[in-house]
Amino acid sequence: MPDAHDHLGPGTYIDSDAPEVIAFARDAVNGVDDPVDAAQRLYLAVRDEILYDPYVAFGDPESYRAGAAITAGRGFCIPKAALLAAAARACGIPARVGYADVRNHLATPRLLEMLGSDVFVWHGYTELWLDDRWVKATPAFNLSMCQRFGVHALEFDGTRDSMLHEFDTTGQRHMEYVRERGTFEDVPYDTIVADFRTYYPRLFGDGLHSVGGDFSTEAIG
Repeated sequence: MPDAHDHLGPGTYIDSDAPEVIAFARDAVNGVDDPVDAAQRLYLAVRDEILYDPYVAFGDPESYRAGAAITAGRGFCIPKAALLAAAARACGIPARVGYADVRNHLATPRLLEMLGSDVFVWHGYTELWLDDRWVKATPAFNLSMCQRFGVHALEFDGTRDSMLHEFDTTGQRHMEYVRERGTFEDVPYDTIVADFRTYYPRLFGDGLHSVGGDFSTEAIG
């Protein structure tokens, strides 16, 4: 079994001891004791109650913190993965975060212009220790957004890895993993931001990173 100190304790970004995280986890689990059942409930709460939003202040540490995603009600893949890990730890389920670089074939023109690339580095997911093994879960994209983009929403049964689908609902290629970056006890903020500055310099200039808005509306038109 994973070391409890490494995988159950709070971190700077996986702030499982934050009151808002504890309350979020308690409400999502609703008294369920079975870890697999609890993990499923936590996954759905993070996936659908926290809207996916790639337009954040990428240089601000708060944009990466689990508790801040609850307060904002939105966040991109990294804080959402951190929130699932934090909520799981708050419920006594060992958890950590993992990352991979992915190529997104269905990114919107606005997002592609902001990034200057269709490769998304440091895409976040969560690993949960369930039934004596690590299981991957990716809570990034909320159901309503997936429906508007014609993409299958990822489900999680607590027993099988739940990663991004290769194809959308029409059979077009959606996402592919191009590089694994490993797992971490907490969000490696400094490393991620350094790479973002290298790969996506536009994220840190002239306010392009903080224009806000509802990302799901970009599926229309």
